Amino acid sequence: MTSEIIIDAQSKEISIALLEDKKLVEYQREPREANFSVGNIYVAKVKKLMPGLNACFVNVGYERDAFLHYLDLGSQFNSYAKYLKQVQSDRKRLYPIQKAAAQPDIDKDGTIKDAVQVGQEVLVQVVKEPISTKGPRLTGEISFAGRYIVLLPFGNKISVSSKIKSGEERARLKQLIRSITPKNFGVIVRTVAEGKRVAELDAEMQILLKRWNDVITKVQKTQDRPQLVFEETGRAVAMIRDLFNPTYENIYVNDEEICTAVRHYITMIAPEKASIVKQYTGKLPIFDNFDITRQIKSSFGKTINYGHGCYLIIEHTEAMHVVDVNSGNRAKEKGQEQNALDTNLGAADELARQLRLRDMGGIIVVDFIDMNLAEDRQMLYERMSKNMQQDRARHNILPLSKFGLMQITRQRVRPAMDVDVDETCPTCFGTGKVRASILFTDQLEHKIDRLVNKFGVKKFYLHVHPYVAAYINKGFISIKRKWQMQYGMGVHVIPSQKLAYLQYEFYDADKQIIDMKEETDKIK
Repeated sequence: MTSEIIIDAQSKEISIALLEDKKLVEYQREPREANFSVGNIYVAKVKKLMPGLNACFVNVGYERDAFLHYLDLGSQFNSYAKYLKQVQSDRKRLYPIQKAAAQPDIDKDGTIKDAVQVGQEVLVQVVKEPISTKGPRLTGEISFAGRYIVLLPFGNKISVSSKIKSGEERARLKQLIRSITPKNFGVIVRTVAEGKRVAELDAEMQILLKRWNDVITKVQKTQDRPQLVFEETGRAVAMIRDLFNPTYENIYVNDEEICTAVRHYITMIAPEKASIVKQYTGKLPIFDNFDITRQIKSSFGKTINYGHGCYLIIEHTEAMHVVDVNSGNRAKEKGQEQNALDTNLGAADELARQLRLRDMGGIIVVDFIDMNLAEDRQMLYERMSKNMQQDRARHNILPLSKFGLMQITRQRVRPAMDVDVDETCPTCFGTGKVRASILFTDQLEHKIDRLVNKFGVKKFYLHVHPYVAAYINKGFISIKRKWQMQYGMGVHVIPSQKLAYLQYEFYDADKQIIDMKEETDKIK
């Protein structure tokens, strides 16, 4: 199986796609200015106590206050609270964490009123992004995740991943980590650290320690509250950290700066794989070149076809996700039971992909086609379980109920990915009236004339639907050639699959979008 990561960096957002055998299996899209992402650390004030929930609400700058439960404070909350006061008491000289005295752990059966007060400053980390009407969910247990280890300030123990089975290797890693871990820090050793040398582990330890020092320095130097004190240096690096696997063969990026940052990160965690990071310089949009745009448009939406006329219907509700399996016009020559089994097995394959692709979390209920044989129902359950083994998110699958329903729970840390595949009319703008389509090229020429002669832009890229691009490029003396003869050779026409028919976008030489919409474009 070949695996590739494709990163599309635009001015306002970054999209990352994971392909397995050229098939899209994971897709993430985030604005560049995204806030309240998992892992961000804030110093904020407690706004309201909720004794009934044994929790409190914390103002982190979001429209809805963030939720912090008593059990999420962490056993070392008292140590954090005292150290925070010590740091802020001296704005000139930083009080080192190694000198801080560890405080007693909080009572597991205690109440929120015993631990925090309204107006108290707390150091918190986002563990769940805002979803629907809910604000972010927080934890008081701060952690810094690296490739090999996770650093825990005020942690009091060193843990090794349970997936490392060798007792000798576990003991070796514990001894190595203990020798390089400063006082008042704990460490979780990740599975990929198996067999690594002390130099590699120590190098990452120093990087994570610097992140902690940067956080606490920012807490000391700033007085505004709430204050973001830590976030990932780049959205692309943050996204790829969770996705990266040493088996990947290629990582393509269409932005030089982000390509350099990703290559630097890969060099740090897997030096032998640095060569797989490549900058894409083709004229076509990067997602079009790798046939991702087409797959996105066919893989999202309410109805998903998966072959032989069968399809899934996916509904997103407040409480859960509901999936219905339909056989459609599938041929019935094999008998009802066999056709039901084949349809359900195909649905299990597609559904496992859809869960990863849309990042659907929470409760998922699937209504499969009824099957009479117990061995067929067991085969379906095993098929679904096998397909979900590739999923990085924690999940649990139950066998089919007596009503033929399969219940799945999947870890939810961010809203489900939803891509609107319906295209809005780019020509009527909702009025229901459009200009004659034969005059579309005349409209484009008017825009080009304004761009060149009024704004002085000599080199630009005109993105249009592939059908329109084919018409503009048709013939030896094409429309494009006529434009180049009149306005210069800086006129470039690029087909883009993401655009609707008769929709267009202008980009400058730096690939920044140029807004050429005018009030006269809309017919009233």
